Amino acid sequence: MRSLNIAATGMLAQQTNVEVISNNIANMNTTAYTRRRPEFSDLLYQNLRRVGAASSDAGTIVPSGVQLGLGVKTTAVYRITEQGSVSSTDNTLDMAIQGKGYFQIRLPSGETAYTRDGAFQLSDQGQIVTHEGYTVLPGINVPNDAVGVSVNSSGQVLIKRDGATELTNVGQLQISIFPNEAGLEARGDNLYMETPASGPAAVANPGTAGYGTVLQGYLETSNVNVVSEVTNLISAQRAYEMNSKVIQTSDEMLSTINQMK
Repeated sequence: MRSLNIAATGMLAQQTNVEVISNNIANMNTTAYTRRRPEFSDLLYQNLRRVGAASSDAGTIVPSGVQLGLGVKTTAVYRITEQGSVSSTDNTLDMAIQGKGYFQIRLPSGETAYTRDGAFQLSDQGQIVTHEGYTVLPGINVPNDAVGVSVNSSGQVLIKRDGATELTNVGQLQISIFPNEAGLEARGDNLYMETPASGPAAVANPGTAGYGTVLQGYLETSNVNVVSEVTNLISAQRAYEMNSKVIQTSDEMLSTINQMK
């Protein structure tokens, strides 16, 4: 009885759906988190009577045939790269990107990761780093005698020294964009890695045509819509229940056959 296996694939698909939704809800307050959306497709079909097959010697053909579907499968968990809103923090080293782009982060392995989480801090050497202590490229040091740090929309890091009237430029932040942002590989800690699907990173200064700008003292919030996620959760739960009902019905049908004498 195919319906048992078909309903089982439906339950597995809805389980994946609920897992993705739960991860979205769990990260509703995660800085710069981008919500995920699962995508499904139908499985192969069994042709019990092929469409277009000859049905007689006179050349007549079967107009529709008999095709039985074998269920559903998860084909992708797509990342929605819509920008979240920005929230004021009044923290000097908090930065949000307005528009397209990712900050570049050097990992301990020497690889370059990418993030939109601009909650940066200073290391013991005065270098701008992430909350894990990873260097924000290209590697900018804030001197000990700086009494103020300012980051303009173009990514220039300017400091004010005690007694000085003019600001000193100590570095230039750069951001990266990709042909396919959804193709980036998430590795946790709000970091993403370049993949063949994302295409190569194109690096430029913020504010360049096609690139976002930097907003100091703000952080990008998650783009999760809680109302939408709860609605999707209810829908997934109902779909799961309906597939389980199919299994119960199929089991009852098999029991009827077993009881025949």
